[in-house]
Amino acid sequence: MPTPVPARRADLSPRLAAIVDALPLRPGLRVLEIGCGPGAAAREVARRVGPRGRVLAIDRSAAAVGQERLGGALEIAAGVLVVRQAAAEDLALDAGEVPYDLAFAVRVGALDGRHPDRGRRARRRIAAALTPRGRLFVDGGDPLRELALPGRPVPARGARDG
Repeated sequence: MPTPVPARRADLSPRLAAIVDALPLRPGLRVLEIGCGPGAAAREVARRVGPRGRVLAIDRSAAAVGQERLGGALEIAAGVLVVRQAAAEDLALDAGEVPYDLAFAVRVGALDGRHPDRGRRARRRIAAALTPRGRLFVDGGDPLRELALPGRPVPARGARDG
């Protein structure tokens, strides 16, 4: 049985808190964070989905992954957080790894339009890492917007569950 995650709020900026609050989270979900940086949002999401949920936090930066592993040591020990170094466009689940229910990204160039070719590759990789009903949210809405994934219906404008 996993160790319970302490009931504490991660040290989030007001902007990150609004983004996490807007995600359609519930206990037991499997969540992928793309571009986790030092990991404050991933830790808060882990707190909200744990102890039966799971968060996979990825970042292309070795320094960011190192920061997240240090900052998220409790969540990692509890089995609700896994951290990997990977770019969104190179993402691949490990053999036998269960797909995720939703993904989110904040300030990720491959998903915010700054790098269209990388973005197309990243959306294909993210779609493959999600369940057939999995959803992808990025910043830039109010505070989030949902991106379409290859081979899936276009999300309804302003789609959000609670």
